[in-house]
Amino acid sequence: MTDAVAGAAKDSLALLADDTRLKILWVLMQDEANVGTIAELVGAKAPAVSQHLAKLRMAKMVDVRREGTFAYYRACDDHIMRMLVDLLDHTREELAAQAAVASRMKKRQTP
Repeated sequence: MTDAVAGAAKDSLALLADDTRLKILWVLMQDEANVGTIAELVGAKAPAVSQHLAKLRMAKMVDVRREGTFAYYRACDDHIMRMLVDLLDHTREELAAQAAVASRMKKRQTP
């Protein structure tokens, strides 16, 4: 792996290292949506969502379709979408495993 590839990959991961951006991408993987809808679904203010979308657009992770005065965003990078699905699956499995261990430990401590 070259330094350029490693650096670009790091930059992509850094961009994704934000709860709101992950939620935005997840919403846009399901269907296209406008800023107001995205903001409501991810529990963020519309101006903040717009700023996140601008960063995701610059990274070519989302694109926009304009219809009159409306803008509809969608996830557009298949690699990022597959990686996000795998990451979320992995995270759910790890959280379930941790919960199972904690439950077993608690049962052992209970007289």
